Amino acid sequence: MPFLARGECSRALRVPVAPIGLAVTVKDGEVGGIYPELLRAEVAKTGCTMEFQVVPRSRQEMLFETGQADLLLPARRSARRDALGVFVPMIRSRAVLLSLRSRQLPAHSVAELLEHRELRVAVVRGYDYDGRYQALVKQFAAEGRLVESADPLSLARALDAGIADVAIVTPTAVTGALRATPKLGAWADRLHAEPVDELPWGESGAYVSRSASLSEADRKQALEMLERIGRSGAAWRAFQHYHPDGNLSDSVRPR
Repeated sequence: MPFLARGECSRALRVPVAPIGLAVTVKDGEVGGIYPELLRAEVAKTGCTMEFQVVPRSRQEMLFETGQADLLLPARRSARRDALGVFVPMIRSRAVLLSLRSRQLPAHSVAELLEHRELRVAVVRGYDYDGRYQALVKQFAAEGRLVESADPLSLARALDAGIADVAIVTPTAVTGALRATPKLGAWADRLHAEPVDELPWGESGAYVSRSASLSEADRKQALEMLERIGRSGAAWRAFQHYHPDGNLSDSVRPR
């Protein structure tokens, strides 16, 4: 069942979400994690009404693209998404090359990954790290070595099963999902994250839809709510709380 918070908006803000590490969690149908908790806290102050709907990440993106979702979060800023919504930054993040520690890969950069065409590359369907990433995904698909996963857990399983050799993803999305899953938490320590210059840092946060299905007054309220979260630094503090080991410097930073 969707989570509803009563308020004074003209209608409920539609917020489809997909599990992504500890940023968004779903347990027994209950939506939690960093971003939903930040939103709930803001709802209590503003009275803006929200409705969470649990969907796969690819469907979450589709709903936003077609104006059926009012908010998209968490979301890395990209040119494609900028055409669809107004971006509110909260943290900085980047994708890395993620692989199993037990396997020595011959590729330690995107350039080497492109050279070694025997390596299969996993991504999460619906994730976007802007133009360079999208070009790589298209190239790997054309070469027949792209492995698309539905979510971070499926991506981790693809690496473990040898279906993929390396992944391009923000590592906290995967390690957080593993640590939040009974019996899989130890898998996180088996993963090796390798930052590369070709996958730069970018802004991450939330988008508010530009669609006509969202009234200007409601859009303004949603933006003000998200901007308060962004200015407060609450997202960065929440990441530090959820990842107490402090292993964030390679993939997540404050604004």
